[in-house]
Amino acid sequence: MVDGISQALNAYQQTALRAVSSASPANEPEAVAPQGTFTDMVRSVVKRAEDDNRHAEVMSMKAIQGTADIQEVVMAVSNAEVALQTVVAVRDKVVSAYQEIMQMGI
Repeated sequence: MVDGISQALNAYQQTALRAVSSASPANEPEAVAPQGTFTDMVRSVVKRAEDDNRHAEVMSMKAIQGTADIQEVVMAVSNAEVALQTVVAVRDKVVSAYQEIMQMGI
């Protein structure tokens, strides 16, 4: 059973690494791979989602002012949306796993 949990955590970490790596634009520094515990990985993904959201807000404001390219705005908003969907999916899986563990007989 412990091996199954460890494998699931490793799978979540690898998925998060791929999501963070593919979502980072080429002109930004490469995202640092989360190290350590599952909590650290989740914290890293949430931080990345917050950063993407802030960037999307800045680009939207620039678009309103007429100083941003519409493609850059669309990409920023799209990246923020994907990051948020990733965080929600991980949250849903964690809650589901917790509920499943709580229903197990001892």
